[in-house]
Amino acid sequence: MDRPSPSSQTSPDIRDRPILGWREWVGLPDLGIPAIKCKVDTGARSSALHTFQIEPFTRDDHEWVRFGIHPHQHDSETEMWCEAPVLDVRKVTDSGGHTGERYFIATRVQLGAVVLPVELSLTSRDTMLFRMLLGREAMRGRFLVDPQASFVASHRPQIPTAQQAPE
Repeated sequence: MDRPSPSSQTSPDIRDRPILGWREWVGLPDLGIPAIKCKVDTGARSSALHTFQIEPFTRDDHEWVRFGIHPHQHDSETEMWCEAPVLDVRKVTDSGGHTGERYFIATRVQLGAVVLPVELSLTSRDTMLFRMLLGREAMRGRFLVDPQASFVASHRPQIPTAQQAPE
């Protein structure tokens, strides 16, 4: 029995989707983060952002979180502080099999010219190479991923380091 080739099973809308590499530069405009290197991770269901000192607080009868991030790889001196409403608190199992509760926020992610809403879990990624993961829930129905490519949708921005940042 003849089977159709995979390319004949691909609908036209799939072929028109933007392609991402396995890593991309992304912006988080709602958090004031112009660029952060992100691992595109189809093995992760949810997206995650490296944070530290997560502090819950109440604003206008709603739960919020304040947190710090180190937006640049290999740089623990440059810090940014962000605030966002809490979307949810969920149990998440990490790649090492450890389950814990994490705060989730809703925000926008910019990948080149595309801006999309995503849910981000806030977690410590100090021991991980990338400060952010873009999981498959954020990409579903929107992108194709080329695991051989890097920085397809975005280019390296000019980012001041702690030594270059204005005082």
